[in-house]
Amino acid sequence: MSTITAKIIQTLAEEIISGALAPGYKLEEKTLAERFQVSRTPVREALREMGSRGLIEVIPRRGAMVANIGLTQLSDLLEAECELEALCAQLSAQRMSVVEKKQLERMHEQTEALVASKNEADYMVLNRKFHVLICAGTHNKTIADMVGGLRDRLSAFRQAQLGTEGRLTVSHDEHGAVVGAILASDGAAAYEAMRNHVARLSIGVMDRLREAKAGKQAVHSHGLAFRSLGL
Repeated sequence: MSTITAKIIQTLAEEIISGALAPGYKLEEKTLAERFQVSRTPVREALREMGSRGLIEVIPRRGAMVANIGLTQLSDLLEAECELEALCAQLSAQRMSVVEKKQLERMHEQTEALVASKNEADYMVLNRKFHVLICAGTHNKTIADMVGGLRDRLSAFRQAQLGTEGRLTVSHDEHGAVVGAILASDGAAAYEAMRNHVARLSIGVMDRLREAKAGKQAVHSHGLAFRSLGL
C-alpha cells in the first residue's frame, strides 16, 4: 500500500468513525481524487481496502457508500483480537528463542525515544512491528495469520485514537509489562499484560463510536423537533 493510499484511508476512516461522514454517504472517486489532489488510482485502492475492513460498502451500479458500522459486530471483532493477542503473548513467552526475545527487548527500547519526542508516526510503525514480532514468536502460523487479519481489519479504528494526550506513554508502559513477562518466560503474566493492553484500546474504540452515534442521534432529534415546530 502506498503512503498516499494509507493517508486517504486514515483521513476517511477518521471522518467515518467520528460521524463526520454519515452511513449511506456516497464516496465518489472523482470527488475524492480532486479533494486529495491525486489520480483515481490511489483513491480506488483506498476504497477497495476500506471495503475489506467494513468501513464502506461497494454496491453495484451505485458505487461506494459509507457503511453503517454495527457496534455489536465491532465488539465481537475487538474481543476476538484481544483474546488472540493475549494468547500470542502467552505462547511467545514459552516459545520465543533467546535471540527473538532480545530483538523484542531492543525494539521496545527504541520506542522510548519516540515517546519522549512525541513522534507518533514512527512510534506506530514500531508498534505494529512489536505486535507482529510477538505473533511470530508463537511459532504458530495459523494463529499469527488470524491475528494479522484482525489487526488489518481493525487498524482504521485504532488509528482514530491517534493524538490522544498521553497515549504513547501509556502504550509504552503497557508494552513494557508484556516484554518483562515474555523475557521472564512467564506465560500467564504475558497473557494478562497483553490482554489488559488490547482491552484498553478496544474500550477506547467503542467509546469513540458510541459518542459519534449519540451525537448523530441528538442532531437528528433536534432537527425533527424544529421541523415539528415549523422552524
